[in-house]
Amino acid sequence: MQIFSSYVRFGVGSLLTVFSVVFHLTTTVQPASGARDLVTPKEQSNTEIDSSQLPSFDDQRKGVPQALFIWIKMARGYDVEWDSFGRKGWYTQDPRLKPIDPASTFTPDQQAIYIVFESAPLEDPAQFSAQWFLERGDGQLSATPLGKDSLEVPGHERYGFLELKRPAEKWEIGKYVVKIYITPLGQQPFHAVNQVGTMRFTIVDSLPASPSK
Repeated sequence: MQIFSSYVRFGVGSLLTVFSVVFHLTTTVQPASGARDLVTPKEQSNTEIDSSQLPSFDDQRKGVPQALFIWIKMARGYDVEWDSFGRKGWYTQDPRLKPIDPASTFTPDQQAIYIVFESAPLEDPAQFSAQWFLERGDGQLSATPLGKDSLEVPGHERYGFLELKRPAEKWEIGKYVVKIYITPLGQQPFHAVNQVGTMRFTIVDSLPASPSK
C-alpha cells in the first residue's frame, strides 16, 4: 500500500501532466530514426467542439470555481496590486490583479479588451490562451479567429490576464465569442481538446450615458 500510495499524487499539476500524456499519445506518433512521421497533426478546423456544449464564464456565482479559474472577468483594463502579500511597496512574485471597469459591451474604438483571472494554485506551469471570433447573424463564427493571445503562468503564480487586441482601426459592430484554453506547456495551445469554456462580448456604436450622481 505504501508503494502504491507513493505513486499517487493529487492536484492540478498532476492532472495537467496526465492530460498532457494522453493528449500526446492520441495526436502524435514518435517516428523512428530516419523515418517519416506518418500522423499529421490535426488542424484546428478538424477538431472543433461545439461552443454551446462548453461552459460559459460570463455568468459566474461567487465562490463557485469554473475549470481552473477561481474567478475570470472581462474588463476595459487591469491594475496590479504590488502590495498584495506584503508591506506596501514590496514586490511579490505573484502580484494580485484586479479588473478595471468590468464589462461585456464596448465601443469600436476600444483599443484592447482584457480577460483578467485568478486560477487555482498550480503545481506545474500552464499556458492560458484565448482566441476570438465574430459571430454572424446565423450564429456561426468567422472561419478564422480575429486574434489570439497566450500567457504562460508559472507554478507559483495564480493571477494573469489575456489581451484581446483590436483587429483593425476599429472593432466591427456585432457580437463576439472568445474561446478559452488551458494547456500544459509544450502542447498546442489552441487544440479543441484544451478548450475549457467561452466568453462573449458585444461591440456597439456608443454606450448609454452613465446616470449622473
